[in-house]
Amino acid sequence: MPNVLVTGATGFLGAALLPRLQHEGHVVRAYARRPEAVAGGVPVVQGDAVAGTGLDAALDGIDVAFYLIHSMEGQGTAKSFDRLELQSVENFAAAAQRAGVRRTIYLGGLVPTEKAASRHIGSRLAVEEVLLGGATPEAVAFRASLVIGARSRSFRFLVRLVERAPLLPLPGWSGNRTQPVDERDVLSLMLAAASSEQVTGPLSMDIAGPDVVTYGEMVEAIRDQLMLGRPSIRIPITMTAIAAKVAAAIAGEDVGLIEPLMESLESDLLPRDQAAPGFFGVRMHSFDAAVEHALGVWERTESLAAR
Repeated sequence: MPNVLVTGATGFLGAALLPRLQHEGHVVRAYARRPEAVAGGVPVVQGDAVAGTGLDAALDGIDVAFYLIHSMEGQGTAKSFDRLELQSVENFAAAAQRAGVRRTIYLGGLVPTEKAASRHIGSRLAVEEVLLGGATPEAVAFRASLVIGARSRSFRFLVRLVERAPLLPLPGWSGNRTQPVDERDVLSLMLAAASSEQVTGPLSMDIAGPDVVTYGEMVEAIRDQLMLGRPSIRIPITMTAIAAKVAAAIAGEDVGLIEPLMESLESDLLPRDQAAPGFFGVRMHSFDAAVEHALGVWERTESLAAR
């Protein structure tokens, strides 16, 4: 089994990966700015990828590294996250080359085909290009739309918005389509990518659930599973900058996260193909099953409206 490093180990997917990697027998190390926030029992190297600190120590002796560092909130403003993300990945790539890391695994975002990528998606794509451009001999860059999970900040934002808004406004982009993916499937694909012998070089793959839904349908499905009688109203305009501030305030979220996310919703985000599940041998959950599971896990620790 390879020695594995998980960066972004306090984030939603990083924290979920750690126990699963240990269960499969990997020797696991974490890299985080706040070591105290990493689950117990995992060795942690403290560092900040933007500054480049701790990377050499974290990557020493590592075969496979999960790169799960994002900078849309917590380190800067909505106007500077793309610069911070590029700086982080360039520092990581240089350290990975020095350490002789064999494989990197990354999760970015689906890329629109009919219009230019938003700042959020464009930044994720720039990170992917650095990682696939020679940071390690083997690299897997996954691209996903909304990941549905109890700790996913994007999903939690939608749930809190549905819970707290007496009327659900659906802006002009609410008719755009995407394919959300279950947290369990993302984790299964990432785990498979860590040890798959089929990965022999740079590889970019889209991962998506089997169901195509509009953003409006996604919001209404969450409302229905919460058993709330929230009426929805469709608004033919977008006004993303204003809507993001209002929605973030209602949901109790950071507008530095919400505004770039909303900008990404202004086009369809659909996968290039559905090859990843077959390539890595993973069966995908439906959209309804993903939402039901995420709400059920969430409800074990927090109450949800009308459930």
